[in-house]
Amino acid sequence: MSNVASVRNKGVRVELDKPRTLKFDLNSFAELEERYGSVDKAMQVLQSGTIKGIRTLLWCGLIHEEETLTEKQVGAMIGISDLAELSASLTEAMTGALPAAEDVTTISVAQVSGALEGN
Repeated sequence: MSNVASVRNKGVRVELDKPRTLKFDLNSFAELEERYGSVDKAMQVLQSGTIKGIRTLLWCGLIHEEETLTEKQVGAMIGISDLAELSASLTEAMTGALPAAEDVTTISVAQVSGALEGN
């Protein structure tokens, strides 16, 4: 298995209630899909700049540090004057977690079936 994701997805440091790292892993993206239907729609929410959307995305970027953290707890860490800077940090963290076009490999169903059968 490639270690590209571990190299690319180091996270983005932010200062909230304490120094924290925004990091989007598989769990974060699963939460975003559950809430928005797709990662693309979540990115659109971030670009629209809604307060609730930013809070949700920020929460998703922090759950790797503290699984029991709630969205309302995250909201209490954010000042309205911090939204623009947090949006930029969220964008950086999310795009840093997504594979670059050259990192994406297309695998056919036949290749997967063959690998599962030991061929």
